[in-house]
Amino acid sequence: MALSYSKWKLHRTVDRSPPEQPYPGVSILKPLTGVDPNLFSNLETFFTLDYPTYEVLFCVESEHDPAVMLVNSLLHKYPHIEARLFIGGMCVGVNPKINNMQPAYLAAKYPMILISDAGIRMREDTLLDMVQHMREDVAIVHQMPFVCDAEGFAAVYEKVYFGTAQARMYLGADFLGINCHVGMSSLMRRCALEESGGLSAFGEYLAEDYFMAKAVVSRGWRMRVASLPALQNSGTRSVGALQARLTRWARLRIAMVPTTALLEPLSECMPLGAGAAWAAGQLFGAEPLPFFLVHVLAWFLSDWLILRSVQNGSPPFTKVQFLLGWVWSECCAPFVLAAALLNPEISWRTRCYRLDWGGRAHELKPKLKF
Repeated sequence: MALSYSKWKLHRTVDRSPPEQPYPGVSILKPLTGVDPNLFSNLETFFTLDYPTYEVLFCVESEHDPAVMLVNSLLHKYPHIEARLFIGGMCVGVNPKINNMQPAYLAAKYPMILISDAGIRMREDTLLDMVQHMREDVAIVHQMPFVCDAEGFAAVYEKVYFGTAQARMYLGADFLGINCHVGMSSLMRRCALEESGGLSAFGEYLAEDYFMAKAVVSRGWRMRVASLPALQNSGTRSVGALQARLTRWARLRIAMVPTTALLEPLSECMPLGAGAAWAAGQLFGAEPLPFFLVHVLAWFLSDWLILRSVQNGSPPFTKVQFLLGWVWSECCAPFVLAAALLNPEISWRTRCYRLDWGGRAHELKPKLKF
């Protein structure tokens, strides 16, 4: 289902012909904390967008953050682009990202709001593609998470995960009308967000993107996935960092939708294959091991096809590298879920949180050391 949907949904040609009505202005919120080797080039892509009317609003918590100097250099380099820097944030909840963006959100002057994480790299036509997916009854257009090409096993693992397991879940959920909104690159109507209480209403959640979508859809609006995936381009990649991130996401899903702890293993190749092989042996007398191996082979080939579809061509590594990254990703998936279940505390940058059932977050005070 996800593979067929990806062929129809992703990488459509962006219509560059003049519109019948002028495109709406877009205020782009860019929350920043710290720097990495790719941050400058990532942010620079927001100054070269092929879109008529937009502003870029950078949000930094502290004036001592090294991102301030980097942003100021871009403001000086592109004086013809509407861009401003907001420092200090505004405390409206426990979510540091919401707190960081709140002053810029209040100052935004356009009817469309694009929330874009620091590590996102934009193609020139990405914003135009997202706006063209807006319809009168659509309030959110979000990009499916994916990653830029890079070298090393961590980059292979990252691309395999986001191009297979994440893509299956995201495309399948969108096709079935299930809330799969990930807010790393999300275009929203400001009026729909205001109907739901504004940005500050979601400061009590860490997974603010999920609850934004839930609130907006409950008021009769629709969501759509853009045809161009979101290109994450972190300057520091490691296997451990990605697994910590996936574990944090799993903890959020478990707190928001507890049934995911029971159903999620059934979407993974290894647990599902082992269960199906045992069932086939019990019900039909089939040999479990050959059944399991055929299942894994079919899953592997299907994942290769869906990765090519999401990549819009061949991935930047060999089939052997894909095999190694795929086996690692699939074998680690059950352990990531187990780690999330055994330790519900969430570490995010320098802070720690605990979630109530339903998703509300409480920041934990650091333990004193003597």
